[in-house]
Amino acid sequence: MTTAPVAITCGEPAGVGPEIAANAWAALCNDMTLLWIGDPRHLPDGVPYREIDSAAQAASVCPQALPVLRHDFAAPATPGTATLANAQGVIDVIARGVHLALLGKVSAICTAPIHKKVLIDGASFAYPGHTEYLEALTDAPRAVMMLASEALRVVPTTIHIALKDVPRTLTPAMLRHTIEITEHGLRTQFGIAAPRIVVAGLNPHAGEGGAMGHEELDWIAPLITDIAASGMDVTGPWPADTLFHAAARARYDAAVCMYHDQALIPIKTLDFDRGVNVTLGLPIIRTSPDHGTAFDIAGQGRANPTSMIEAIKLAARMAYA
Repeated sequence: MTTAPVAITCGEPAGVGPEIAANAWAALCNDMTLLWIGDPRHLPDGVPYREIDSAAQAASVCPQALPVLRHDFAAPATPGTATLANAQGVIDVIARGVHLALLGKVSAICTAPIHKKVLIDGASFAYPGHTEYLEALTDAPRAVMMLASEALRVVPTTIHIALKDVPRTLTPAMLRHTIEITEHGLRTQFGIAAPRIVVAGLNPHAGEGGAMGHEELDWIAPLITDIAASGMDVTGPWPADTLFHAAARARYDAAVCMYHDQALIPIKTLDFDRGVNVTLGLPIIRTSPDHGTAFDIAGQGRANPTSMIEAIKLAARMAYA
C-alpha cells in the first residue's frame, strides 16, 4: 500500500475549483492525506492552509491544515471572471502534478475543472481538454476517458470533437483500443476480475439492420465479435436508447459509447453530483469531478463539492488498493 498523498491540481482559479477543493479537504482530511497545488491567494478566505516544500511533508500537516505546494500565478483571481494571464499557470500546475505522480511522490492526481477557451485564448493551449493533455504529458499511446459513479460507468470512444466529425474519426483501431483499455482498467484499477462490457451503436437503433446506417454491419459488429473471440466479455452493438435503464445496467460493468454526449448524458442524468471522470490508459492515476468551472456561482459558497469528494475517494481507492 502506498502512503503518498493524493494531489489536487487547482484548475481554473476563477471557477469553483478552489472552494470545492477546500471543502473536499475538510470532508476527507481525517481519512487520507491530501495536498493542493496552486497559488494560495486563490483559496477562499478562512481556509486553514500551510505551505509545504515537498509532497512528503503533507502527512505532517494534514488534517490540521490544507497542505499547499505553492505555485505562483501571474495575477489574483476574481471569482466568476477568468484572467487570461493566469492561463499558463493552470497548464503548468497540471504538468507539475503529473510529474509528481510519475515520480511516485503523489499516489494520484485529482484535477479541478479547467476552462478550455481561457487556456486557448490566454496560453495557446493545444489540446481539446484535460484527457488529451495528460496523454501527451505521460507519453501514453492513447488515453481513454471514463465517467464513473455507483449507478453507471461509461466510456466515450471519441471525445471532444464535433458530432459531424464522429463518423469519419471513429475507426476500428480506435474502438478496439478503447474497449481493450476499458477492460484492462476495470480489472487492474477497479478490481473487477471478469469485466462485462457492452458497446453502443453509432446510429439510431444500432443501424436497424442497415436501414439507419451501415457502420454497425460493416465493421462495428464484426470487430466486437473478433474481440469477444479472444476471451473478453464484450457484446454489441446495442441501441443506445435502451442501454441505460436499470435492468440493462445490471448486465454490464461499463458501456463503451461512440461519442461524448451518448456517454455523458446518461450518467449526468442518473447521478450528476457523484459522477467522476477517470482517465484510463495512463501510467498514473487521475480523476476529476464531472462538472465544469461554474463561473456563475464561483465564490458564492454555493458549489456542491460532492463530485470532487467522490473523485478524490475514487483516486485513493485506486491508488491504495
